[in-house]
Amino acid sequence: MSAEFNTKQLNETYQDQTPQQILELAFKQFDNIALSFSGAEDVALIEMASKLTDRLQVFCLDTGRLHPQTYRFIEKVRNHYQIEIELIYPEAAAVEELVKSKGLFSFYADGHSECCSIRKIAPLRKKLSGVDAWITGQRKDQSPGTRSDIPVIETDPTFSGARRELVKFNPLANWSSREVWDFIWMFDVPYNELHDQGFISIGCEPCTRAVRPNQHEREGRWWWEESTAKECGLHVGNIQKS
Repeated sequence: MSAEFNTKQLNETYQDQTPQQILELAFKQFDNIALSFSGAEDVALIEMASKLTDRLQVFCLDTGRLHPQTYRFIEKVRNHYQIEIELIYPEAAAVEELVKSKGLFSFYADGHSECCSIRKIAPLRKKLSGVDAWITGQRKDQSPGTRSDIPVIETDPTFSGARRELVKFNPLANWSSREVWDFIWMFDVPYNELHDQGFISIGCEPCTRAVRPNQHEREGRWWWEESTAKECGLHVGNIQKS
């Protein structure tokens, strides 16, 4: 990272720039930067990034509970762009202990936080400890309760520490869902077949369902919980500042 890199100042400067311009800055400033991939927004970013760099580093959290369609989607993207997608797995011992003590569906009774912590947060923390910056597909309109103030460039509030600053790029922060899908259709970008079945925001199979007409896209995630805090912990900083 350049010594002149000022996260707050650059966020203000790039607030009205295109996702491609934000990605250009990200790849110019950071050699060791990774793109987190799971959904439609992320594959739109892969489409953009593939035209800007030949050193694209992409990873995906494999919780062990994804839909079969999602695994097929991962392979479709891998083959379409001829890129490596690193699958990040949870620690087997931690998963085994959770299942042994609480069963396979404890989150329906005591909330998704513990399971997500083991299957998502811990593996992500380990991955991000080895990079200087990362790129996400977060959008402000994904969740009015937790994402409405997402900056396009920020110091990661969750995974930065006292000894290092992890920079987080959210190039699609100002895009709407419609803009993402217009881009996907325009450039024939591959997408998860579950979207054709009414799923909008797609996570683990037990915790995701299709949404009904006029429901917000995050209503299909952890539907048995409070609707204003639909975060698994990957972007928990959103809740803290909302």
